[in-house]
Amino acid sequence: MRIAIVDYDLGNVRSILSAFDNKGAQVQLTNDRNKILESDGVVLPGVGAFKHGMESLKKYGLVEIIKEYIDTGKPFMGICLGMQMLFNESEEYGHTKGLSLISGKVVKLPRKNICNEKLPHISWNEIKGNVDNWPNTILEGIRNSSDMYFVHSFVAQPTDEGHILSTTEYSDWNFCSTVKKDNIYGCQFHPEKSGKVGLEIINNFMRICEK
Repeated sequence: MRIAIVDYDLGNVRSILSAFDNKGAQVQLTNDRNKILESDGVVLPGVGAFKHGMESLKKYGLVEIIKEYIDTGKPFMGICLGMQMLFNESEEYGHTKGLSLISGKVVKLPRKNICNEKLPHISWNEIKGNVDNWPNTILEGIRNSSDMYFVHSFVAQPTDEGHILSTTEYSDWNFCSTVKKDNIYGCQFHPEKSGKVGLEIINNFMRICEK
């Protein structure tokens, strides 16, 4: 199985490459159109600012390539910033347009308890949702309220709540932590850094790529 990790010079991808390699995938870091389109699954990683991420994708001509790949119907997964860029726009550092693959926007993570809970949200935290919706997705077989590793200050707000697979609570707010629309998945957390359960999510993505 061939998995392409999108290379756009943003974020440390070593742990993602290692996670897929350990699960037996032929994984490569690339921004080559043909290699991406020929892959069985594609992952868009990312750590950092939304604006810089979109600028880098445009620099390498990856916006069109990503959309072309998704039109094939093969599985695609965004991680952290990679998930956020799937949406229409972000308010981080002003207004920046995203890939517009999922309707919604990215906003700063609201906080009710400002004194005790700081940004960025860097911690292990639970993902929760209707597990009846999890079979045949990247969350299949994952226990509700499983802990995942988060590092972020902004969150996605899908227009259609039906696209939300899981939510996570921080400072009395529930935000979207896993999203799905057709063949597109997104994780606000880092499955590659979330221990055994996170690696099972990666394994689920690979199973979907096999179908």
